[in-house]
Amino acid sequence: MPALVLLGAQWGDEGKGKATDLLGGSVDYVVRYQGGNNAGHTVVVGDQKYALHLLPSGILSPGCTPVIGNGVVVDPSVLLSELSGLNERGVDTSKLLISGNAHIITPYNVTVDKVTERFLGKRKIGTTGRGIGPTYADKINRVGIRVQDLYDESILRQKVEAALDVKNQILTKLYNRRAIAVDQVVEELLGYAEQIRPYVADTVLVLNKALDEDKVVLFEGGQGTLLDIDHGTYPFVTSSNPTAGGACTGAGVGPTRISRVIGILKAYTTRVGAGPFPTELFDEDGEALRRIGGERGVTTGRDRRCGWFDAVIARYATRVNGLTDFFLTKLDVLTGWEQIPVCVAYEIDGKRVEELPYSQTDFHHAKPIYEMLPGWSEDISKAKTFSDLPKNAQAYVKALEEMSGAPISAIGVGPGRDETIQINSFI
Repeated sequence: MPALVLLGAQWGDEGKGKATDLLGGSVDYVVRYQGGNNAGHTVVVGDQKYALHLLPSGILSPGCTPVIGNGVVVDPSVLLSELSGLNERGVDTSKLLISGNAHIITPYNVTVDKVTERFLGKRKIGTTGRGIGPTYADKINRVGIRVQDLYDESILRQKVEAALDVKNQILTKLYNRRAIAVDQVVEELLGYAEQIRPYVADTVLVLNKALDEDKVVLFEGGQGTLLDIDHGTYPFVTSSNPTAGGACTGAGVGPTRISRVIGILKAYTTRVGAGPFPTELFDEDGEALRRIGGERGVTTGRDRRCGWFDAVIARYATRVNGLTDFFLTKLDVLTGWEQIPVCVAYEIDGKRVEELPYSQTDFHHAKPIYEMLPGWSEDISKAKTFSDLPKNAQAYVKALEEMSGAPISAIGVGPGRDETIQINSFI
């Protein structure tokens, strides 16, 4: 049976939660492999809406084991709060597994994140302020706190002392902030240990055994391709690898295990935070996309920047992830436009460019070259098959598929769990 990677093919917020939830009933494990509570998934089940930030979307599917892999950074307070909220709504969370090698977001990571962003002023990155970047920095600098450290107070204290030796110097002398007490941090982290203990496991072993037993494992990326620390619009990116390769390192499985890579595409384009965005709209069309699409960040609460579909980005996502399929979401939002522009290339310094420029400078100066496609006015939310869509909607999907370089195998025509057209099976 297959191991699947499902990830965002734009700047995140493409509707990965809906796609993961659609597959959740068919898979045995759903694994978050990077990021933290800076990601947000909205899943609609019946008349119930769930906003997930840290937990894998598969936690809403009975019979599925949700896993937080070693590549994720975990804020224990957010984790426990999210679990509590789901339990109160009758969701069984007992099958959750958390890697003992996942890194902990400490209180001082959150503090450093917020004061650093404020200090940058106009040069700020637009982080969520949740300590994600500083936690990954600690990981790379080998002063990070891992989940397993919560169960050895001596090691935990040594690591917190080492981290705060440097961070308190920065906080007090550079940012004029109060020093953080070691005892306070250690006490808070130890307070989470027993609450989290039932979920902690050797997830690398669990997942590889599951694949050996022909179980279906779905690896769920947070954020999106253009926010990848290596392959995104640096420096306006996240601190981890949402691209397909991140699933291998962030979950501890080899690349030969992966059989399918599914990219989630919104039928237009959105972005949260700072950074270049060639097709961004500042007019009534942009406001209409924001209003009709409900474009507000699940995690940040910030309005998303909106623009037309960018086929250059889609082609890039296909290339760097090795995409085998696309899941196109929010096609229904485009209902009502007489014509829909699609960015097919960029103009940079008077030249037509059809692939994403590797130069940050060039991308900042890229101007979209649009092709106009005919729109439709019919309500498509009840469509169950591709042929149920209006002819112009079918043509729009086919055009995006041809421009993007991989088949569109599913289409979202509404927010509900059942408002999806399945063209090709993912499994």
